[in-house]
Amino acid sequence: SKTLSNGARIVGIAKGAGMIEPNMATMLCYLMTDADVDKQSLQSMLSEVVDKSFNSISVDGDESTSDTTVLISSGKVETDDAAKSEFGEALLEICAGLSADLVRNGEGTGHVMRVQIDNFPGTDLEARRLGRHITNSPLFKCAVSGNDPNTGRLAGAIGSFMGKFKEDESTEDMTLTLGGRAIFGKGKFILEGDEVEKVLSNHMKDAQLGEVDEFPKHQKFVEIGVDFGNSGGSGAATIIGSDLTKEYVTVNADYRS
Repeated sequence: SKTLSNGARIVGIAKGAGMIEPNMATMLCYLMTDADVDKQSLQSMLSEVVDKSFNSISVDGDESTSDTTVLISSGKVETDDAAKSEFGEALLEICAGLSADLVRNGEGTGHVMRVQIDNFPGTDLEARRLGRHITNSPLFKCAVSGNDPNTGRLAGAIGSFMGKFKEDESTEDMTLTLGGRAIFGKGKFILEGDEVEKVLSNHMKDAQLGEVDEFPKHQKFVEIGVDFGNSGGSGAATIIGSDLTKEYVTVNADYRS
């Protein structure tokens, strides 16, 4: 929840566990406010915010037919244009937090990945698709689950996407980071020995959750950066995804047995 400077409040709740892909699927979110904002503005702000939050997450790459995000207002607190701008920022903060928590509480989630795509040679939507391609890669998900900084699997997921959908675009200026440390640049891996690999693995361990815990014990991420540099474009996205654990397999193998 957030309280605006004019006293208006926004409160949100959300529910989801798995099968969240590509646009909200298998989740429910209800947002309530007493800010007096007209219906058209509410719809416009909600659509923009959902693209940057609930439409930018993935637990397992599967999808279903059931999803809802609702924003309702009682209109009891007068809200001018300045407060309306503040309202939009607060709405994004709430939805971004809720969407990350959906992944964090996903079925068998042991790590939450946050993939930042910058200077992508395409649209923001295409940048989101690349981010999902990374977080949905079974090999990379397994590497993250095992705290294995397997940079080849990350680069392979990116190469797979670019080869299928952007084969004519340049990646010569692309840099990759893991935990804020450069692992790829100028067309080659940055190999710095066992000590650095241990640092990268420790970054992943620090972000690890208990995959069978009732509640997440922290809100940390495995931080992944993909920047296409000067040879790229203006596309950008932040994608939140989960790893692939034994607990996820156990949960989904026992549905009918």
